[in-house]
Amino acid sequence: MTQPPNPPYGAPDPYGQQPQQPPPQQPPAGYGQPAYGAYQPTGAPGGQPGYGPPVTGPFFINYLGQEQGPIEFGQLAQMAVSGQIKPDTAVRTADSQQYGLAKDVPGLYSDKEWLTTVLLSWLLGSFGVDRFFLGYTGLGVAKLLTCGGLGVWSIIDLVLVLLRKIPDAQGRPLR
Repeated sequence: MTQPPNPPYGAPDPYGQQPQQPPPQQPPAGYGQPAYGAYQPTGAPGGQPGYGPPVTGPFFINYLGQEQGPIEFGQLAQMAVSGQIKPDTAVRTADSQQYGLAKDVPGLYSDKEWLTTVLLSWLLGSFGVDRFFLGYTGLGVAKLLTCGGLGVWSIIDLVLVLLRKIPDAQGRPLR
């Protein structure tokens, strides 16, 4: 016996079966990742609400007395990760004439302080507290169980933190 043909979506089924609904084309609003260029506040992965209004639009940076831009947020974040801009670089949005520091742009730099991380790495690095602080839970447990790699891993991590080579767990550079 052959199967009856499937009716088109939304058409009544002559055999009394419920019509199949078409799969949704787009997820509901507020679901998934934000649109390109939308700012997500700092905090947990995906951001936490309540950290201020979203910062969108092009940015302008003041580098050696000259204004450069417009630069989108994604490109600005890549410049921060690669070290092309520092936390104290002057940055402004397109709708503002007042410059602020790059570390004050929400989501551009980590909410973790570099000096705090250095002190934790120096004082409690053999227990993995520095890795826990930055969000690397797995590495923190491994460092705790090995007593900081018998001290070697602790020294290496201290040097890497001093040289600003270790970002937070979201990949953002430390303040």
